[in-house]
Formats: sequence, structure tokens, C-alpha cells
Amino acid sequence: MSLSLANSIAVQSRARALVPLCVGAGAYLFFLYLGDTLLQDSDSFWQIKIGRWILDHGAVPYTDFYSFTRTGEAWISTSWLSQVLFAFSFAHWGWAGPVIITAVGVALTAAIFVHFLDAQIEAPRAVLFAMLALLLSMHHVLARPHILALPVMVGWVGLLMAAADRKSAPSWTWLPLMALWANLHGGFVLGLALIGPISLEAVEHAEKGRRLALFMRWVLFGIGALIASCCTPYGWRTLQGATNILSLGELLSLIFEWMPANFATFTSFEGALLGLIAFGYYRGLVLSAPRIFLILFLTWSALTHVRSIEAFAFLVPLVLAKPLGRMFPRRAPDAADADRWPARHVTALGALMIVAAGWTSTSLYLGHHRFTFTMTQTPVAAVDLLEQRKVRRIFNAYQFGGYLISRDIPVFVDGRAELYGEKFVVDFFKATEGKKPELLPRLLDEYRIDATLLVADAPGPQILDQIKGWKRIYADDIAVVHVRDDGQAGVAPGAEIPKDARK
Repeated sequence: MSLSLANSIAVQSRARALVPLCVGAGAYLFFLYLGDTLLQDSDSFWQIKIGRWILDHGAVPYTDFYSFTRTGEAWISTSWLSQVLFAFSFAHWGWAGPVIITAVGVALTAAIFVHFLDAQIEAPRAVLFAMLALLLSMHHVLARPHILALPVMVGWVGLLMAAADRKSAPSWTWLPLMALWANLHGGFVLGLALIGPISLEAVEHAEKGRRLALFMRWVLFGIGALIASCCTPYGWRTLQGATNILSLGELLSLIFEWMPANFATFTSFEGALLGLIAFGYYRGLVLSAPRIFLILFLTWSALTHVRSIEAFAFLVPLVLAKPLGRMFPRRAPDAADADRWPARHVTALGALMIVAAGWTSTSLYLGHHRFTFTMTQTPVAAVDLLEQRKVRRIFNAYQFGGYLISRDIPVFVDGRAELYGEKFVVDFFKATEGKKPELLPRLLDEYRIDATLLVADAPGPQILDQIKGWKRIYADDIAVVHVRDDGQAGVAPGAEIPKDARK
């Protein structure tokens, strides 16, 4: 859909709701076409596996039963509802199911985003912001729960900002959104954190005589949102589970999506930041203190963890919408539109046509395309060999954990970093990535490992080649397998083990 068409629909027609619908449809078809790129993270395997377990048992997990290193330890799933949706779709349509609901999640996000922006700025600019937000988020659009929670995040913040722009309190009817978010993904804590600064924006511009009453209504809403976030099978433990990941310290710098942004090469995020700064200087954009805080907070979050870039991409424009609306006033609709077919009829008909076209396109595409998971995350041949040898305790690479879980093989480690803890996973990475190779034989002996399954191009396999008592029995472009050799495993001559590793 061109920008001129968006402008024609939104300004010259009363059926402005078609603009978000068209944007959402475009986003859906785009990510459906790129569906294989959504299947690149092995976490999708264990997410689906847990969702299948929940469906089979009619309950949610409270302990770990997928690893042999943390079996029986307390663990809760803060994304249980998303996992159920992924598992249900996978059971019925294979990998096409997770791809479709992921594309639907992105489509809803884009449509809701444009809907809120369109209330303040003209449709072409709203569509442009949506395109930029999707571009910034491309790296993290995966078949995982955070995408299903993304439209809820945009809707929640959009509603709060709209209330602040009206200098009013949020409606209690919005609280179910927080409950839904808390069941879909642990990122709901961001929604709770943003209530405070957004409330200050509403209070700051309200009349002096009603500021205290308005502030108290926001406080009560915040308490209600906190209670709503506990409306999950886990109750108040949902909050604890959602914040556990933030206490992993050094580990967050080792997992890609939790790493800080890297500007060693030019990225779209760097371009967006520079563009935002340049626009502020060039146009003399003046913001209130709460809006400045919100932008700085979202920018800091994106700089600290790359997975927060999509929150920056979708929420910063919502914060800037009203100031931009004052800077670029909307054009008044054509008076001749008053006699046209009622907008609700046009919107309903357009929505039906868009849904029908989307369903037809999906059916035709699935008729000749089969979605497959990226091979680098699925060491099929290596795992087949380990199963033939009836190996019980496998020291697996971090990215292979999800695939092993999908094949009902107990893992050493997987993507649930909050379960294993900072020290355990940090030691694992240092041992397998060559930063502290002397840790590797210690871990293999401590956990009585029978075989290793490591990434082919990582230092780990080369280190194992030098350790006595281990031999390489299989290697391909994806994985390398070592098993214990006859006799006691030990360290090759010349290798040193620190004192703490001998304990």
C-alpha cells in the first residue's frame, strides 16, 4: 500500500480504520513469506514442548523435568499461554502453525500501532513509523512468546498515553489487558513500570485543582494493574518469575538477545537514534519532562539489551505522537465525504475482504511451501547417533538444548537461563568458548557426562580433542560428538586446572 493511497483513505474518506487494517495485512503477508526466518531460535522447540505438556496434563509446570542438571528444582513458565498457542498450532499445521500465529502477532502489532498514531498524525506518517518500527524489530521477530505479547504491549501503552493526552485517568476496563500480557510473556513488568511516568504526564498538564485526585486515580489503577498481573495460574509468583532473568548479572552479556547494542557496524537502530537526535535539533522538538524520561528510559533499555529494541521502536513513536501532531497538524477531512456510505459499513466490508484475501493467500502459499527449522539449530544426524549408542548424559551446546528437549532427551543446559543460574551458565560458556578451557574437564567429570554435543565451529570440540579420555566419533557442519574413551578421563599434558576446579 503506497503512502498516497494511505493518505487518500485516511483523510479523504471517513473509513480511516482501513489504514491500520491494510498495514496489518501487509505485515502479515510479508512475514508469512519470510516464515523460514522466524524459525531460527531453538527456544521455539522447548516452548512448544512445554505447551504440549500443559495441554496433555491440564496443568502448568512448577518444577524442571527436562534437564538432568536441575531436575526437580523450582521453575515456572511465565509464558504458558503463548506456549499453549504455539503447541496447539504446531500440532495441527506443523511449523506452518507457529509461523502463522507469529505473523498474526506482528500484523496485530502494526495495525494497533498505526491506529493509535493515526489519532494524532496523518496516515502517511503513521505508516512510515510502522515500517521503521518493523525494520528495527526484524532481528527479534521469531516464533517465540514475546511476539504474541507485542500487540498487547503496544495496545496497553497506546491506551495509557491516550489517557495522559486527555489529562484523564485510565479506564478500569483496560486491566484485563495486563492480565492477558502476564499470561503471554514475562515482559509485562515493562507495562507496570511505565504506568508511573505516564501518569506524571497526565497530572502535569491537568488543572491544578484536580491534580491530586487524578494522581490518586492513577495510583489506584497501578495497584489494580499489579493485581491483574497476578491473575495467572501462578499468582504472585508470576512477578518473581518474570524478574528472575534480570538478576543473572554477567550472564546477560553472554546471551545474544540480552547483550548491549553494538555500534561497531552501522545498524538500523543506530540510524534511528541518530535520526531522532537530528530531528529534535532540526525541528526544535519540545517535550515535557515525563515524555523525555520515557524516551530516555526506552533508549537506555534498547542500548542495554538488544531484545528491547522493538519496545523502543514501537513505544517511542507513541510517546512522541501528540507533540508531532502539534508540529504537523492534520488536514481537515473533505466536507463532501459527509454524504458517503457510512464509515462503519466501508470498514466492515474492507475488513472482510482483507481477511478473505489473507486466508486465500495463506492457503495458496502453504500449498507449495513447507516451512522448516534452520539446520544450524537441529543436529539431527548427531543426535540420531547418540540415541543409537544409548547415551544418557549429554553435555550439549546451549543452542542445541531446545532440539534435544523436543526429542525427549534430558539436557545439560537450554535457553531457560533463569533456571540454571548465573554461575552455572557463565562457567559453561567460558568452558566451551575457550575463555577458561580448564573448566571443561571439571564440568564433564562433575556431572558424569557420557558424551558431548557441541557446535562444529566453536572452540569446545578442539579443546576436547586435547583432553585425554575423550575421542571424537562424529562431526559435520553443525555439530561434533565426543564420547568417553577407555580408561579414566583426564587433562592433556601441559593443561592447568585452577585450584577451585580441583575441589
